[in-house]
Amino acid sequence: MKRILPAFIFLLTFTSTQAQELSYYLPDSVSYNPSVPKPKDIIYHEVGEWHVTHDRLMNYMKALAVAAPDRVKFELMGLSYESRPQGMLIITSPKNHQRLEEIRQQHVLLVDPSKSAGLNIDNMPLVVWIGHSIHGNESSGSNASLLSAYYLAAGQGKKIEELLDNTVILLDASFNPDGLQRFSTWANQHKSKNLVTDPASREFSEVWPGGRFNHYWFDLNRDWLPAVHVESQNRLKMYHKWKP
Repeated sequence: MKRILPAFIFLLTFTSTQAQELSYYLPDSVSYNPSVPKPKDIIYHEVGEWHVTHDRLMNYMKALAVAAPDRVKFELMGLSYESRPQGMLIITSPKNHQRLEEIRQQHVLLVDPSKSAGLNIDNMPLVVWIGHSIHGNESSGSNASLLSAYYLAAGQGKKIEELLDNTVILLDASFNPDGLQRFSTWANQHKSKNLVTDPASREFSEVWPGGRFNHYWFDLNRDWLPAVHVESQNRLKMYHKWKP
């Protein structure tokens, strides 16, 4: 019994510190294009093993656009106060990409009551905006965006082809670039080799201002309407360009 208990504790500790592989998150009913990089190929760790930093997040989104240009386009919306890129992925089928501007122009007419009644929406793709982590220290969204983007860029089969044929997806991986970078740096610096669940741990106790806010310590979740800050202004320009 004296030998078994230490061995059991070691095994439990070892298992708890292992990162989940990509297959843990993604459906096994879908095959994936091997030419499209997995998140680990670009960010150098499995999703969830470390908090993704904003720079690595953007590097991955750009890499997807290079590897799968028929499905994915990277568009720069603007820069945060700390000059971090606010990147948008536009994801849809190859045939939709060939007439992307035509689709956009048709879609924005839907908000014009003088013209929308005459539009044929039967063959008009749905435009969807998927945004992540308005608070930088609520980072599960930005980390999950790595998985969503990979699935949409690399997934193969009838189900995903139908999804992309019928949808234009605008994927904004980080609403708050500066806050995400601040939080991920703090959390990664104070992470232990053996994972800690104590809420009083330094890993979970950011110093002020923490990652919730932008460079000027403003909560961007309060800036949707006034749009005082550059991150909101950049995002709203893209929003009104597409009106998803």
